[in-house]
Amino acid sequence: MYPVPSLTIGALAEAAGVHVETIRFYQRKGLLPEPKRPPGGIRHYGQSDLERLRFVKSAKGLGFSLEEIGQLLKLADGTHCREAAELAAQHLLSVQARLCELHRIEGALLQQLEACKSQQGNYPCPLIESLREHARDY
Repeated sequence: MYPVPSLTIGALAEAAGVHVETIRFYQRKGLLPEPKRPPGGIRHYGQSDLERLRFVKSAKGLGFSLEEIGQLLKLADGTHCREAAELAAQHLLSVQARLCELHRIEGALLQQLEACKSQQGNYPCPLIESLREHARDY
């Protein structure tokens, strides 16, 4: 990878494949430092900013929350592998719990679709009726 010259926020956004507002949001959240603006000038970003932004984007792609990403960034000096692994293990448990819930939802939807397919004639839709019944529970 070649070194990145000094980049404006727009060029940084383009290089990382994000929107400018995403960079500003990450700066407000403390995930990306905001460079000082020279008097009468434009802020410039460098290679480390691009790498950090790509790290955040990669972690977001794995479903880490912004808070978790902040924690990972604090551990990113290469000497905290155990702590990073613990954070990843906790995140994995959360992902697995969501997968279980999604499988439950999938099964319920498949069951309702089968009920819809087996319905003959002019009867109320089993899926709609089931949703109405569940709505009463809320």
